[in-house]
Amino acid sequence: MPHDSKRRTARKKSCLQVLTMEKKKLYGETLKEQYEASAKDRVHRFMLADGAVRGAILYGTRMINEMRFNHELGILETLVLGRAFLGAGLMASGLKNRDRIVLKIDCSGPIRGLVVEANAFGEVRGYLKQVPIPIEHPLEDTDLSSFFGAGMLSVIRHPTGAKAPFTSQVALHYGNLAKDLAAYYVESEQIPTAFRLGIDFDREGNVAGAGGLFLQALPAADDALARDLEDRMRDLPPIGAEFGKNRDPKEFVDIRFRKFRPVFTDDTRIEFMCHCNRERLRGLLTMLPADELRDIAENGPFPVDLRCHFCNTLYEFSRESIRRIYGQRYPDN
Repeated sequence: MPHDSKRRTARKKSCLQVLTMEKKKLYGETLKEQYEASAKDRVHRFMLADGAVRGAILYGTRMINEMRFNHELGILETLVLGRAFLGAGLMASGLKNRDRIVLKIDCSGPIRGLVVEANAFGEVRGYLKQVPIPIEHPLEDTDLSSFFGAGMLSVIRHPTGAKAPFTSQVALHYGNLAKDLAAYYVESEQIPTAFRLGIDFDREGNVAGAGGLFLQALPAADDALARDLEDRMRDLPPIGAEFGKNRDPKEFVDIRFRKFRPVFTDDTRIEFMCHCNRERLRGLLTMLPADELRDIAENGPFPVDLRCHFCNTLYEFSRESIRRIYGQRYPDN
């Protein structure tokens, strides 16, 4: 009997693994490398100038690699979606409880748009609306403004316990996510804010380093301090390249902002994570009209493949599964 119980437990765990988000490739070739990468990916929060400015620095190399593997992205697509992951992760660094934030871009350029969601637990997920992104010439630098075109940036906040989300929307001014996020805070919330977002690739095109930095002036910050910090942010070396050289994020802040007496307050994990599962995707099938669901049940093709937009995990439904769904949803037909 004990052996049967162990086998049932093992089968149950196996089923749970199949029914939820699947990471297509873990970052690191060995368990030790995977553990070390997981330990490094964090958001470190700090204060500057005796509490006049709050900040956060995000080390996210593993997160961006796993995002890229799951969504099967090229370099251009990794830059676009990866920067949005980093930006949303920084914006979520001040969330509490079960709060979450959604960063959404709709634009006229080849990118078309993207959606990224981050929550208070440091979990980030998202997708591009166009993959691959059409490109006429080889990518020569990391200036992506021509790929965005005109558009809108929306920030949707889901506070814990709120009856409805709060949405703010501003026009895209730069086609540079770091600058556009800073502009969002000034226009929508009247808070001087600065971002640096960076992803660095090695010669083989692999992500070598990824991270972001966020500074936000509090009421105690005067104009002179804000200008000084803005100049300092502008002169920073590429943060992705620094992390590609194994630069410690806290060391990076200590060295670059020593004049402003940085004090670190806490840190939390950051991770590419989606809580999709088979039952949620099954729920989409149950909402189909009766005639459409009946046609699928009778004619297929099988298996019926559904993918989660946010993590690209594939869920397959057999003929028997579809017929069962149809019978439960429309028992009188």
